[in-house]
Amino acid sequence: MHTCAECEFEYDLKLAPRVSAIVRRDADAYAEALRDDVNLLRRRSDPAVWSPLEYACHLRDVLLVMRERVLAARRTVTPTAAPMGRAERIDHDGYAHQRPDDVARQLRDAAMLFGGVLDRLGDQDWDRTLHYHYPEPAVRSLRWVAVHAAHESRHHLLDIERQLAD
Repeated sequence: MHTCAECEFEYDLKLAPRVSAIVRRDADAYAEALRDDVNLLRRRSDPAVWSPLEYACHLRDVLLVMRERVLAARRTVTPTAAPMGRAERIDHDGYAHQRPDDVARQLRDAAMLFGGVLDRLGDQDWDRTLHYHYPEPAVRSLRWVAVHAAHESRHHLLDIERQLAD
């Protein structure tokens, strides 16, 4: 079982059926954090680190992209998950310039949409696969995709909390 060295999240695939509830709960925590001072939300504590607002936008997009990947794996045998262009989205979508209250609402919606797709997976669906490119190219199950989404959610919430505590 893989454990994230930075946030200590464990990739336990048995967690997959509970990810829907996890990302919805985490979306509420993000929304609460996004109520902070807009200047703090837009500030990068270090040029190499995203701002809290940028992390929230990233998670919103991750959940929407993951939803599409799950749907693709349900309709196609082992599709390829195209990279989401995470670094490019910061500028292309203007993450730092978005309104925190809009992002909070959108993040909750993304969590509901992603969670809804996960909630509809049957026992046999969790083992469907797709070609995934992160962290290295591999064939991944939908269990892994769900658990990876939970890791993204938890990890970036910690990133936000650290910056807002500074």
